Amino acid sequence: MLFPPWTSVDEAVRLLQDGQVVAIPTETVYGLAGNAYNPDALAKIFAAKERPTFDPLIVHICDIKQLADVARDIPDAAYRLAEAYWPGPMTLVLPKKDCIPDLATSGLPSVAVRFPSHPVAQEIIRKSNLPLAAPSANLFKHVSPTTAMHVAEQLSGRIAGIVDGGPCQVGVESAIISLLNETPTILRPGAVTAEMVERVLGKVALGVSSSKPGKPMAAPGQLDTHYRPQVPLYYGPIKKDYKLPTRTVRIAFGTTEGPIPATVNLSKTGDLVEATAKLYALMHELDRPEYDLILVDPIPDTGLGMALNDRLRRASIKSLP
Repeated sequence: MLFPPWTSVDEAVRLLQDGQVVAIPTETVYGLAGNAYNPDALAKIFAAKERPTFDPLIVHICDIKQLADVARDIPDAAYRLAEAYWPGPMTLVLPKKDCIPDLATSGLPSVAVRFPSHPVAQEIIRKSNLPLAAPSANLFKHVSPTTAMHVAEQLSGRIAGIVDGGPCQVGVESAIISLLNETPTILRPGAVTAEMVERVLGKVALGVSSSKPGKPMAAPGQLDTHYRPQVPLYYGPIKKDYKLPTRTVRIAFGTTEGPIPATVNLSKTGDLVEATAKLYALMHELDRPEYDLILVDPIPDTGLGMALNDRLRRASIKSLP
C-alpha cells in the first residue's frame, strides 16, 4: 500500500495554507480538511473522495466567535446551542457569508458549521488561521474512518498527508441541525440527540432524507445509500426459512439472540455510547473478501440509537440476497 506521509500538526498547517488537503482527527470521524475559503482546495477534497459536488461540506472552526466569520443572520438559537454543546459533535446549518465559496455549499445559500472538540483538530484550525472544510476522509459512500489507518486504506496516494490523532471517541458523524426556519430541524441524527436540542430550544422537527440525484442536498449524509462496506451489509428482519450464505458474519448488540453466533459485539451490555464508538471500526474489520454478508442486530431507535439506526439503514442493502 502506498501511504501518504504521516504528518505533524505543523506540517499539516503548512500544507493547508498552501492549498493542499490533509486528513485530520476529530472526535466523530477523521475529516479530509482543506481551506474553506479556497475553491481549489475544495475541488481537491471532492476529487480525492470522488464525491459529487451536490453533496455539501461542513466548515470547521475553533471558537464560537468564528461562527460570524462564515455565517450571517445568526439567530440567538445558534448561540444557545453552541454554548451548550460546542465544542462537540454538532453541526449547525445557517445562512452563509459570501466568503464561503458556492462549491463548499453545493450552491446553496446556507453553510454547515461545526466546532470539533478534538484537541488536535482545534490546534490545526487555530494555527492555520483558517476555517477548514472537512467531510469524512473516505471514498464517497464508503465506511467513514475512525482511525488514521482507515484513512490510509482508502485515500493512500490521493492526499497530501494524514495526522494521526488516535481512534475517534464518538465514532459517527456529527448531528446536523438546520436553523434556517423557525423550528429547528435535525437533518442528521448524532451524539447530540433530539432530546438534547429540545432541552435548549424546545420543540424540534426531524427532517427526512433530501436525496435527489444531482440536486443539492440540505446537508451531508442525506443520501439513501451511504456509509457502505464493500461486503453487503443487511440491517432488518430475516424470514425464519431464509438460508444465510455460508460466509455470513454477525455484528451483535447486547445479549440478543441471532440466527448465527456473534462474530463481534457492539456492546455486550447494550451501551449505546460504546456501540456508537465501535460501529464503523467493526464494519471496517468485517469488510473483507472472505465474507459474503454482514448481519447487524437490531438497535433501539431512541436517543443515540437514532444515529446508529440512521447510519445502518443507509449502509444496508434493501433485501437479503
